Amino acid sequence: MNQAARAIEQLNWAPTSWQQRVALQQPQYEDAAELNQAISELSGLPPLVTSWEVLALKQALAEAQQGKRFLLQGGDCAESFADCTSPIISNRLKVLLQMSLVLVHGLKQPVLRVGRFAGQYAKPRSADSETRDGVTLPSFRGDVVNGPEFTAEARRPDPQRLIRAHAHSALTMNFVRALIDGGFADLHHPEYWDLAWVEHSPLAAEYRRMVAGIGDSLRFMETLAGPIAGFTRVDFFTSHEALLLHYEQALTRQVPRHHGWFNLSTHFPWIGMRTAALDGAHAEYFRGIRNPIAVKVGPSVTPEQLLPLIDALNPEDEPGRLTLIHRMGHEQIAAKLPPLLDAVRREGRRVLWVADPMHGNTESTSNGYKTRRFDNIRSELDQAFDIHAAAGTRLGGVHLELTGEDVTECMGGARDLSEADLQRAYKSMVDPRLNYEQSLELAMLIVRKSGRLS
Repeated sequence: MNQAARAIEQLNWAPTSWQQRVALQQPQYEDAAELNQAISELSGLPPLVTSWEVLALKQALAEAQQGKRFLLQGGDCAESFADCTSPIISNRLKVLLQMSLVLVHGLKQPVLRVGRFAGQYAKPRSADSETRDGVTLPSFRGDVVNGPEFTAEARRPDPQRLIRAHAHSALTMNFVRALIDGGFADLHHPEYWDLAWVEHSPLAAEYRRMVAGIGDSLRFMETLAGPIAGFTRVDFFTSHEALLLHYEQALTRQVPRHHGWFNLSTHFPWIGMRTAALDGAHAEYFRGIRNPIAVKVGPSVTPEQLLPLIDALNPEDEPGRLTLIHRMGHEQIAAKLPPLLDAVRREGRRVLWVADPMHGNTESTSNGYKTRRFDNIRSELDQAFDIHAAAGTRLGGVHLELTGEDVTECMGGARDLSEADLQRAYKSMVDPRLNYEQSLELAMLIVRKSGRLS
């Protein structure tokens, strides 16, 4: 047994040990027996991913830590059961494939594709309840917990939604796997990825020129070497914020021929900023699973808080184990990120640094919409590359909330969406997402920025 295996055995950990800690952001279920019955049923259902997929992702993330890959992680802020449809899933996949094609072409290195879906049904909330017109009800915490409608029946936390979340995640995973295995991601046919609503996008011409250049190169190589099988499919992984610990516990399993425990609800779970306390239930749960894991790091985090958390979550300094996703906001990143980079580098901790330029740049408009300005998102990402370069560290990926639908939720971008445009197609239940054009524009920014820094 290797050192990592021995360390796992010495953890004094079980999938339920988090219940001995303070668990934040958990719904208050009215009936404990109903909850236990749902957990028992969920524990008997098949897993959504496999242990060998999880370990393959960990190896790929280790390569990203070494600068050999770039991580593209993106998807919905919060999935809904109603959006578990083939057009919405395939459009989301199309955006990520197009972005990864831009990145591969520009960065000249493999891109690790991780979808923020097939389980992103829970969202943290700033308050446990919401009051409208003198009526107070539980906050909407995502479809895995309750419904968005402002009624007592809809807002009641329902344990049966845990089972429905598993079913919708399985349907999403099945469809994505079928698309990938069936050749949907074949580089010979990037026309499969076209989104009809962006035919006249200002970015369409530049993207098509890039696709044509890649096609010419591919045909040239295959003229010399024959068909290259690796270009017919891609590896694709899933991720979600592991917020509801009862759900994650039920899908945490031991498997034959592998030591320890795997969270088999997703390949790549992460801890959000609100639940990342060192002595909290989420850190306790995460320290015992063998998955690669990530932690969101905000502007309030200090080196004195971050280093002990790194040691608790990755005591053996395993390659590919820990990703830190910084989300500072464009106004604070210059002051708040460098001390963290310096501390982690000085202590020799092995992590993958990833930028989330979305969550620190959320604001509300005068007409009541929650939005993000594309210029602020772009500014934070632009600064992140410069700050890492100055610190002697490497920005190894991005984490984005995006969709393939024709939404108007973030202002600015290629079509210069204004505050007045938001009401035209604002569909998000929780946070504003980048649409296709804005996502592609960010991918092109990453390429240009990396080229200037290399």
